[in-house]
Amino acid sequence: MRYQRALAVAIVLFLTAGSVGVRSQQPPPLPSQQAAPPPSQQPTPAPAQQATAPPSQPAGPSPLDRLKSGNERFVKNPSATLPITAEKRLAQLKGQSPFAIVLSCADSRVPPEVIFNAGLGDLFVVRTAGEVADKAVLASVEYGAEHLNAPLLVVMGHESCGAVKAALEAKPGAASMGPNLDALVAAIKPGFARMTVSADLDHMREAILANVEQVINDLFSKSAIVKHLAASGKLQAVGAFYEFSTGRVRFSEPVKAEQEAPKQKPDAFYR
Repeated sequence: MRYQRALAVAIVLFLTAGSVGVRSQQPPPLPSQQAAPPPSQQPTPAPAQQATAPPSQPAGPSPLDRLKSGNERFVKNPSATLPITAEKRLAQLKGQSPFAIVLSCADSRVPPEVIFNAGLGDLFVVRTAGEVADKAVLASVEYGAEHLNAPLLVVMGHESCGAVKAALEAKPGAASMGPNLDALVAAIKPGFARMTVSADLDHMREAILANVEQVINDLFSKSAIVKHLAASGKLQAVGAFYEFSTGRVRFSEPVKAEQEAPKQKPDAFYR
């Protein structure tokens, strides 16, 4: 009995020791099998760095603002030197990129480059009596807008316009002034229908502005190129009126291609 009891105890001790040895030889758990630390002990992820956009550059003055600024310089100091240098003159050999087209009267008292204190290559100027838009004028404006990519078109009348005066004075049945002058007067007269006052010498300013507005409408109706560029937003069209007495140019609101220049009182339309 003693022998059997000793043998049983020995067997139990042997089995217990073997079990412990087997457990000690098992490989350590994989990282994925380890228990996650509590939330308070978990590392805080670094904040993601957001891409910062480069600082935006301030937009430069619009073409119309450039004209207004140039005219303001002329108003304050008519004898101001034009921004022309030998280097700028030499640069014209590379081509031209005017920022505005100015269709104005051929009157010797109305030089756009001086009135707007502009330099060489700044303005694409087209001049004809009464700023009438015949085929040569239409082709010139189309070239400036489509090929030179000028973004602004200004049709500018002026105080005491002789061409408009001649049209006001021309009465039905009057003797011919010659085929060319007759054609000029005939091109100006339709604009008088836009006037809200009588078309006579007492309302010269209104007649001149009516002619400016009619010329803008003629440009849109007679040139598909000009109308398309204006409708697509690539060309802005405005009317203008130059005052001899002050040197100031007053501008209309922009005229949309799908609409005619509105019939408004001059002081409300031009500022």
